[in-house]
Amino acid sequence: MTKKQINFQKCRYFKLYLSLSGYYAVRQEVMKMFKFSFERSEIKYLLSDIQYGALMKMLRDIVREDSYGKTNIMNIYFDTPDFGMIRTSLEKPVYKEKLRLRTYGTPSDDSNAFAEIKKKYDGIVYKRRILLPYTQALDYLTGSAAIEKESQISKEIDYLRFSWKNPQPTAVISYDRVAFEGIEDPDLRITFDENIRYRTEKLDLKEGPYGRPILPEGMHLMELKIAGAIPLNIARILSELKIFPVSFSKYGRAYEDFTVEKIKSGREIIKYIPPVYNREGDVSYA
Repeated sequence: MTKKQINFQKCRYFKLYLSLSGYYAVRQEVMKMFKFSFERSEIKYLLSDIQYGALMKMLRDIVREDSYGKTNIMNIYFDTPDFGMIRTSLEKPVYKEKLRLRTYGTPSDDSNAFAEIKKKYDGIVYKRRILLPYTQALDYLTGSAAIEKESQISKEIDYLRFSWKNPQPTAVISYDRVAFEGIEDPDLRITFDENIRYRTEKLDLKEGPYGRPILPEGMHLMELKIAGAIPLNIARILSELKIFPVSFSKYGRAYEDFTVEKIKSGREIIKYIPPVYNREGDVSYA
């Protein structure tokens, strides 16, 4: 079976899974203040300071700052020893997935943290996450401890961890985010990230948000998060300011930068072992 056929087969099983697994069922334990499931398109743009300033002026009657305002977001990304998950993702397959732990601000042991899987299939992003105290979330995702209360989402996380043979922390990525929501369109969400940094050592979020910059100073990463088509007024503004979509992954960019630095320093790079999917869509390695 060719690699293209293998990837298509996994996509087919994932599509079947979406239709049969109760993916959209309302969970009784969902808290009103948090959203645990997302299904949307996420379109990314890189803006200069000048473009950012001009865009904010033109958006002031369309969006408003959401209840979170400006926040510092911190993430631990999990991967295999040979970085199989991100290397597969960078090949731009129809289906790809990531596993991460997220906090808002530097956490303490008992701070709220999200154990989260992010899947992208045919251009649509599916995000599923559960809320745990930071230390419990870290122990759960590293396999050090089982989760106390099982749920549909935890089972999905467990399946991903099992299929990738228990991925472990590989990078911390942090950034400052300002989030906006549509004034008239509740489904419209726009975020701007700056000061994006990563590190591959001291992979504990309690160490704080520091690391090597991913973007040049003065650049902003904008993400347009929508349930359907881009609103016409937004499309016109972006066209007028010559702001165009880009392919950008924070973890992917961190991995590429990290790899270049390893080559420059002469350090050993772990050989990539491509994943092989069986008929059930599970991952194994040759």
